[in-house]
Order: sequence, then C-alpha cells, then structure tokens
Amino acid sequence: MKKSSIYGAGLACSVAVNLFFLVNLYVGASRKQPGWSQRAAAEAEVVAGVSCSGHGRAFLDGPVVDGKHVCECNSCYGGPDCSLFLPECLANADGGDPLFLEPFWVQHAASSAVLVSGWHRMSYSFGDLSTISSELEKLIRRVHAIAKNAVTEGRHIVFGVGSTQLLSAAVYALSPENSSSPARVVAAAPYYPLYEIQTEYFRSVDFRFEGDANLWKNSSDMAAANVIEFVTSPNNPDCQLNKAVLQGPLVKTIHDHAYYWPHFTAIPAPADEDLMIFTTSKLTGHAGSRLGWAVIKDEAVYQRMLQYIETSELGVSRDTQLRALKLLKAVLEGDGREIFEFAYRKMSTRWEKLRRALSTSTRFSLQPTAPQYCTFFQEVRGPSPAYAWLKCEREEEDDCSAVLHAANILGREGKKYGVENRHTRLSLLRSQDDFDLLLSRLTNLVSGEDGAKSSM
Repeated sequence: MKKSSIYGAGLACSVAVNLFFLVNLYVGASRKQPGWSQRAAAEAEVVAGVSCSGHGRAFLDGPVVDGKHVCECNSCYGGPDCSLFLPECLANADGGDPLFLEPFWVQHAASSAVLVSGWHRMSYSFGDLSTISSELEKLIRRVHAIAKNAVTEGRHIVFGVGSTQLLSAAVYALSPENSSSPARVVAAAPYYPLYEIQTEYFRSVDFRFEGDANLWKNSSDMAAANVIEFVTSPNNPDCQLNKAVLQGPLVKTIHDHAYYWPHFTAIPAPADEDLMIFTTSKLTGHAGSRLGWAVIKDEAVYQRMLQYIETSELGVSRDTQLRALKLLKAVLEGDGREIFEFAYRKMSTRWEKLRRALSTSTRFSLQPTAPQYCTFFQEVRGPSPAYAWLKCEREEEDDCSAVLHAANILGREGKKYGVENRHTRLSLLRSQDDFDLLLSRLTNLVSGEDGAKSSM
C-alpha cells in the first residue's frame, strides 16, 4: 500500500473517532438531566401540593413543623389544613393585597415558575454594568403597548422597590436644588396616605407636604412657589380618573398610574405625561415582589431618579427582576390579553354583586361610576375599580369605619385620605374568601336597616 493511502486512511479514521466522541459528548450532555434543578423543582412541587382546603397556601419560605411545610391560612380560617371557619372574625377589607389574581397564576403555573441557581446574578450589576435588566425593560414597553395605557416610545425607564420608592425618588428629582424655599408637595383629597407619610418621614429641607391641592388652587402666591402635585389616576381611594388641579410655571406633577390597567378602569387613551409611575403589584398581583417603574420624559429628571435609586439601594434586586421578567413573559403569551380579560371578569363580577347587595340601602352609598369606552377592549365597558369608597349617609353616623367595625367589617377610615370619617375604603382586591365574607356581612347589615331605624 502506498504511504499516501496509509496516511489518508489514518486521517479518516482519526476524524471518525473524534467525530464519534464529539457526538457522544453533546448527545450525552443533552440527554443528561441537571440534578440540581430536578431536586429544586421537586421540592417546589411538594410544597405547592400541600392541601390547605382551598383556604390557604403552603410556601417554600413558610413555617416548617416536624420537617414539613404547613399551611398559611386566609383571613377567618384556621386549623392544620385551613378548613376551620372562624365565624366571629373581622371581614378584612383593609389593605391592597391583590390576591384576586392568584387563581390566574395557579392556571399558569408552568409558564410563570422561576427556577434560580445558587450562583444566579451574584454581582452588584449586570454584564453591561447597569442595574436594570434590558430584557425586562423591553417586556414592560410591550405590555404598555398591548394594554394601550401609556406612551413609552422615546422615554426613559427607572426601576424601583415597588412604586413606594419611586414616589419618593420622584419628589427628590423634582425638588429644587439649593433653594431657600422648599417645594410644596400636594395632592387632591381624598389622596393616597403614603404621599403625606413618606414626604414627612424624610423631612427634607428641599420639600414638605402641604395637604390638599384644592386649597392652593386660588392662592395668590402660587405663581412664585415651587409645587409638586401627586395626580393619582385612577385615584386611591375613590378610583376616579383624576387630572392635575394646579397649573403654573413652577408646578410639576407626578402621575401615579398604579391602577391604570384595563382590569381596573376603562382606558380612554394612553397616558402621556412627563413622569408616570406603574407597579407589578397591580398589574400581575405580585405585591410582595416589590417592583415598580417610572416612565420619564426629561433626561435630567431621569438621571436624578436613577441616582436616588442607586444611592439608596444599588438598584432593584436582580432576583426580583428575574421573577418579573418571567411573569411578564407569561402575561405576553398569545396576544397578551388573557390576564386583563381574566382580571376584568373577576373585578366586574365583584362590583355587580356589591351593587346588588347595597341596591336597597339608604344608609350606605358608593362612589359614582359609569360605563366608558375602553380602547383596550374596544367597547363601552362597566366599572371595575379596585376599591369601594363607601359613605355613611345618616347624619348621626359620622364615623363610617366604626359602623362597619360593629358589623365585623374592617375598612380604612376616611381621615387617612385627608377627608372626614364619613367615608371608608373597602378593598375588593383580596382573596375570594375575603370578598365573600365582606359581601355576606354587608348584605346582613343592609337587611337590618329597617330594624336599626326603628330602634333609634
């Protein structure tokens, strides 16, 4: 045999052997299941499968008894498996926990689950030295485009620890620097209590809370005053689509749009203000993840807000951003409408039942609401606000929260929102157990109105 033939045969054999090992290496790797992920997934499945009678949940980070995760029960339920109803407990309509969306995520368990390695994002920053996930930012812009609730093109986006941190960052960014006169921070009553609480808590020399914006509307010194107005739309607590009250060369506005989603309000048009704040807590219901974002027009305001966030927290948790990324991917599956349609059905049904329960009452009334054309649903749709702003109509009942408390209903009194206590906010966002009990207690309260009148 010629030398060249022997060399050619040897080369072919060598190539074949190497190809064999390479194929087996990659095929074997593709067939091999990563053990750490199997173990983590199995643990999550076991905990998720703990039976709590439909009135509670077990969680991976929840209490463990005798080596087993145990149930955390909904309000008014107890026992090892949450099957024990506690008839004397208060119907909890306080707080804003958006647990009404939990069934949606149970239905989308696989697409919304996150499995995180122990070495995930250990750095202070992403690879580009940013503290913001560029992929998450893209998804946020897509969600707004689908919901038709905000203009994001050409705008900057800043992440915060929920909308709470962003509200404070916005006040900081809009306040004058090195001014002898602090900015006046105002909001039209009834207003979200955190605006006042947070502004006063930080006690900055650059800003101070000055109460109801309506009281400053005709003030003679408005033209020379630095003013920051919180404009909440839909408003918390009465869910009205508010507009700015104050106008002037030195008036700046922070538009809090936490509830400006198709499941809480009709969307007449995309919001297009200079500074807008949103949050996952009212979009997906994941209040505990603490992620909010601001959509900002002005570069200088964006830089100051970013400075505030990165100085105070070095940005939002990378784990939080990963979870939000996964949730928004699930939201955007298909045509991206499913969560809005699901949530709207839930909220509108609750409002129908609430109105029916109070329809014969002369003792209680609700905030005015009316059907409105929605650009998202492309039809006129009925109201589905997050909260009922209940008013006690009897002259002698000037503390509505106390009236409700006597009937085992826990609401949030009007004075926290800068108005009289004749109003009470009732949350309609909580679990189905909470809503059902609230509805039952209100129905009993209304049915006893005639008896209550005759005994007075």
